[in-house]
Amino acid sequence: MRSTAGAYRLLLTGGGTGGHLFPAVATAEEFRRQMPDTQVLFVGTKRKMDSTALAAHGFSGDSIVCHGLKGKSLPSLLKAAAVLPLSFLQAGKILRRFRPHVVLGVGGYVTGPVVAMARLMNIPTLIHEQNSVPGLANRQLGRLVHRVCLSLPDSEAFFAKGKTVFTGNPVRRDILRLALSTPQRAGEGKTVLVLGGSQGARAINRLLPEAVAALDQPLRRQLSLIHQTGADDFPAVSERYRQLGLVAEVAPFFTDMASVYARADLLVSRAGATTLAELAVLGKPAILIPFPQAADNHQEKNAEHYRRGGGAVLLRQADTDAATLAGAMGELLGDQTRLATMGEAMRRLALPEAAEKIVACCLELIKRGV
Repeated sequence: MRSTAGAYRLLLTGGGTGGHLFPAVATAEEFRRQMPDTQVLFVGTKRKMDSTALAAHGFSGDSIVCHGLKGKSLPSLLKAAAVLPLSFLQAGKILRRFRPHVVLGVGGYVTGPVVAMARLMNIPTLIHEQNSVPGLANRQLGRLVHRVCLSLPDSEAFFAKGKTVFTGNPVRRDILRLALSTPQRAGEGKTVLVLGGSQGARAINRLLPEAVAALDQPLRRQLSLIHQTGADDFPAVSERYRQLGLVAEVAPFFTDMASVYARADLLVSRAGATTLAELAVLGKPAILIPFPQAADNHQEKNAEHYRRGGGAVLLRQADTDAATLAGAMGELLGDQTRLATMGEAMRRLALPEAAEKIVACCLELIKRGV
């Protein structure tokens, strides 16, 4: 499939969480930055968050009927298997209509039918694995695709040698601009930003108000708190802060993450790969509480990479109560030197050129005419 220079058609597939979607958006933005005439199509889920995020960045999307397989009950597995032929038919229809020069899968069950069908149609294909432990779809697709792009070195062992490229995890351009333009914060007051991923984290939502209430009063007085709760827990978390007499900026979801990150001195967060990549680029120290039910415990393995690098403290959810979290927060917030050292360690783990490297892989496959 030939193209005039700069007039490529890029199809990205995946989604279901911000962790899958935002690196895809960052890659598409970089593709268009280098080649403004590039046409981009996202194929993902029908989740409102996906369509809203795509529209906010000026990208169009399509979807197919598809269900996940891993960890499902027998009835759910039978349902998923029953719709697979339809998934492949719909994927094929989209591919024939859009005629992409390259297809990039970014994870999630919807990736499987789209990337596999593209490979059958002899379209150049690659996947991007964000986590230390690949999901089921990417493990299987790794055998089919022409290239596998990796965010973290631990995942290399899951794929064939010679097929992988260590690119890092793409970060949105507004985050990259913030990293280049904003100096590290300094001063007496401290701001803690609480993130549980794009859908919130109930355990963290319950712990944080109690942990802040348990801090020493002098530290609590100088503390500002920003808490992303997810939609379900927003009312309860807001009410709990009110009951404890604590002032906090609470929201279900922050759309302008750059402005929120700019104010933060310390993060308390889950350990999704995209959030960690953003924290690394920005040099933000973090207390990480991985989601213990994440597939193959991949969040803990993600967090361990940043703990080993010196940029984060890792607390396992099962071992963490409000007093434990308050102790970790108080220790870090009371030690500006350690916060600064952790921030520098985070920056050393950053790979801000990840999107450029993935685009380079895409262009290599296109030019090879696979």
